[in-house]
Amino acid sequence: MLPPTEPKMIYRVFSFFYFLSRPLLKWFLHRFTNLCELQRICYGCPPGATRTKKVQMSLELSRRLPIKKLLHILNELVSNDVDETFLRREIQTRAVGTVLQVKKINPKVHIDFPRTFGTCAEKIWGYKRLYFMVEKLRATQYDREEPEHEAKLMALWKLLVGNEMQLTGRITDQWQHIGFQGDDPSTDFRGMGVLGLDNLLFLAQNYNGTARHLLSHSHHPKHGYFFAIVGINLTSMAYHLLKSGSARTHFYNHPQHHLTVDTFHQFYCYLFYEFDRYWVECKPKNIMDFSYIQRRFEENIVKLLSNDGCCFKMNLSVEDV
Repeated sequence: MLPPTEPKMIYRVFSFFYFLSRPLLKWFLHRFTNLCELQRICYGCPPGATRTKKVQMSLELSRRLPIKKLLHILNELVSNDVDETFLRREIQTRAVGTVLQVKKINPKVHIDFPRTFGTCAEKIWGYKRLYFMVEKLRATQYDREEPEHEAKLMALWKLLVGNEMQLTGRITDQWQHIGFQGDDPSTDFRGMGVLGLDNLLFLAQNYNGTARHLLSHSHHPKHGYFFAIVGINLTSMAYHLLKSGSARTHFYNHPQHHLTVDTFHQFYCYLFYEFDRYWVECKPKNIMDFSYIQRRFEENIVKLLSNDGCCFKMNLSVEDV
């Protein structure tokens, strides 16, 4: 059996020689097929993550100045507050137009290429746009003086508890019933900002039966957990999977054409539901097992996401069907 460092070294050596020989390999394949690399990818790879990841790598490794300029412009564009319709049109127009011109591709001959490549471009920069929007929510700290934040928090309580229990005040240990640590939930949102609250609220609003079911699991006398705190930890996990690019597989395969913050919320709901199921299966001795179980759960998710065919689908029970 190879020591753990040897496979990494072999991979690095292979990568070094691949990138060294890549220009020659591209030239040979272009001469042999009369197609540029982007055309070969769009025609030869199945749609979804496999094709889109390869298109993204090809663009990012390009040495052509107009392509590099295109990436810079679109990266800047998705990181600003602009109209979504305008943004999608700009991605399509700039990306497809630049590639057709630089690669000297005749759209009248290669009829399918603009549409196929345009779809990949929209997924690539749609993902970057999604990260920008999610990051804005994460960076927005919960503010007790902000009526919208307070209204969301109260709505979360109402959706999870209903008429079973009335809050006796804004600062009360009753918040521990839905899994906050102390008397004031605002302190628990520090790490993930209002993103943590929005995730929990989306789960409670859109999958209320499931949210209440998860809450009941969290009250188990032996295998219980802090519902809201676990939810915020899973927000952190979902956020870092998005930021690192590990979640590209899921979102590039997602059937929704335009990625929105709701798409991220649905991803979060899947993680929460699956974590609860995994937690129950692990039969933890107490809440002190949380870090270990969460780490194993995240490793399992990352492993699933390493398969380019991966797209997490909501379980029927999560969708309250």
